[in-house]
Amino acid sequence: MPVDLKLGINMGFANNKYPEPEVWTRIVAEEMGLKYVQFVADLLNVFLPEDIVEEQTERIIQSADRYGLSITSSFLSSFTRVNHFMHPDPKQRKAWLVWFKRFADISARMGAKMTGGHPGILTFNDYDDPVRREERTVEGIKYWQELSWHCRELGMTNMIFEPMSIPREYANTVEETKELLERLNDGAGIPFKLCLDPGHAPHPSDRDPYRWIRELGSVSPIIHLQQTEAGHSRHWPFTKAYNDIGIIHADKVIEALEASGAEEAELVFEIYHREAWSTEFTIIPDHRESVEYWRRYVAK
Repeated sequence: MPVDLKLGINMGFANNKYPEPEVWTRIVAEEMGLKYVQFVADLLNVFLPEDIVEEQTERIIQSADRYGLSITSSFLSSFTRVNHFMHPDPKQRKAWLVWFKRFADISARMGAKMTGGHPGILTFNDYDDPVRREERTVEGIKYWQELSWHCRELGMTNMIFEPMSIPREYANTVEETKELLERLNDGAGIPFKLCLDPGHAPHPSDRDPYRWIRELGSVSPIIHLQQTEAGHSRHWPFTKAYNDIGIIHADKVIEALEASGAEEAELVFEIYHREAWSTEFTIIPDHRESVEYWRRYVAK
C-alpha cells in the first residue's frame, strides 16, 4: 500500500552557518523548496538568558510563518550529542531534565508535535560495569518518561528517539531498538516512536539499511535521509557523484517503507558539510540537488 510521504529538513545543516531565523527560513523555503522542518537544539540553547530565548523564539515563529514553514518536530543535534540523562553525575542528569522540558516548551510554541534525540550516552566507565550500566539505563528511561508526561501537557502526540551506531549510545541493533522502545513505552505519557536513520552504520552484523526500515518503518514517523557508504555514516548529500557510490536509494527506501506497513512518514534531510574549502560553499547547491533527486519519488 502506498505510504503518505513528505519531504522535510533537519536544521543541523544551519548550525553556526545560518543561525539567523530570517535567513534559514528563507533558505529552506525559497532555495530548497521545502516546507517541513525539524528544529534542532543547537540553534537555540534554552539555558541562555530568558530574554534572549524569548526574542529568538518569537523571531523563529514569525519567520516560519512568513515563509509558510511547518516546524513539525524538534531534536538534538551535533553540539548537544552528550551524555544528558545517562551522565554519571546525578546533578547534571537532573539539570538536563530541566533543559529538555524548556526545550519542549519552546518547541511546542513553534508548533512541534514531537521532540526527542538520541537516547543518551554512557561513559566507558559505566558501560563496562553491567550493574551500573543497567542502573543508568533504568534511571535514564524514567527521565525520558517524565519528560513524555510534560510533553503530553503541551499537546504533543509522541516522543521520538534515534537508534544510534554504538552500544554506549543505545539501540545499535534492530532487536535492541525494539527492546528500548518497549521499555520506554511502559509508563510513558505519550507513545515513544523512532526517528530512524537508515544511513547509520550500527552493529557490524546489522548494517542493512533496508532491513531497519522494513522492521521499524511502521513506528518511525520521521526518517533521516543521508547518503552514505556501507559501514559508515557519512551524511553526504544526494548529488550524482555521491549517489553513484552510496547505498541509500530513494526507490528502495520507499519500497522498504511500504513493506513495513507504514501509513505515513516525514523524510527529513540530515546532510552535513564539514568546515573545508571543498564543501564550505556547496551547502545550498548540494541540498537543492538532493531535493531534486527525492522529488522524483516524493511529490509533497
